[in-house]
Amino acid sequence: MKYKLFFIVILFALISCTDKTSKEIYTSDSLVITKLTENTFVHTSYLQTQSFGKVASNGLVYKNGSEAMVFDTPTTDLVSKELISWLKDNFNVTIKAVMITHSHVDCLGGLNAFHNAGIPSFANQLTIKFAQETDSTVVPQNSFQNELITKIGNESVVNVFMGEGHTKDNIVSYVPTEKVLFGGCLVKALNAGKGYIEEANVTEWPNTVQQVKNRFPELKHVVPGHGNPGNVDLLDYTIDLFKKAGK
Repeated sequence: MKYKLFFIVILFALISCTDKTSKEIYTSDSLVITKLTENTFVHTSYLQTQSFGKVASNGLVYKNGSEAMVFDTPTTDLVSKELISWLKDNFNVTIKAVMITHSHVDCLGGLNAFHNAGIPSFANQLTIKFAQETDSTVVPQNSFQNELITKIGNESVVNVFMGEGHTKDNIVSYVPTEKVLFGGCLVKALNAGKGYIEEANVTEWPNTVQQVKNRFPELKHVVPGHGNPGNVDLLDYTIDLFKKAGK
C-alpha cells in the first residue's frame, strides 16, 4: 500500500513538472516562445529600461494552417529575425501581418526586421501619428481608425481601439476561434503595479478595460503586455487597480 501510494505521488509530481514545462517550446538568451492554445503562442523578449530594469515584454502569434499573424514585435530587430526564422522553420507558415498595439518600443522595436522580410505592418492611425512625431526610426505601414478585421487562413481576427488607457492609442486584438485576447499594455498581469503611466489616461483606463470585457464575454485567455497570461481575472484586476487609483 505504501509503495503504491509512493508511486502515485511520484507519478503526479512528474506529470505536474511536465505540464509546467511543456508549454515553453523555445528558449534562447533573448527570446522565449510559449504555447498558449493549439494555435496561439506567446513570444517574450526583453527590454532594458532606466526606471524598471530588465523588463520581459510579451507579444502573440496566431497560426492558422499555412498562415500566421504576429501581434507586437520583439524588442529589437535581431530578436524579431529570430522569431520570424523560428516560425518559418518550425511551422512552415507565411507571416501575413504584424499588428502593433501602441507606439512604444516594447511593441515596435523590432519592426524593421518584419518590413525587411516583406511582412506588412498595421496599427491604429494614432499609433502611426505618435511614431512619426517621436521621430521613430520605424513606423507601421498601414493604418485603421477604430477596428480592423484581419483574415488569417479562413479565420478572422478582431483588432479594435476601445478607448484610452495605458496610452491614447492602445488597441487590443482578439482571436475568436481560440478565445484569446491580446491585451498588450492596456491589461495588467495579476499583482502587477501600475507601471509606466506618464502617457496614460488613468481615469479612462478602467472604463476602457470594462468595454473590452463587455465586447468579448466569451474569452478564456488573456495575454498582458508584461507578466503571465491568465483569464478574465486580469481584466478585473486591471479595472480594480485603476479604479482605486482614481479615488
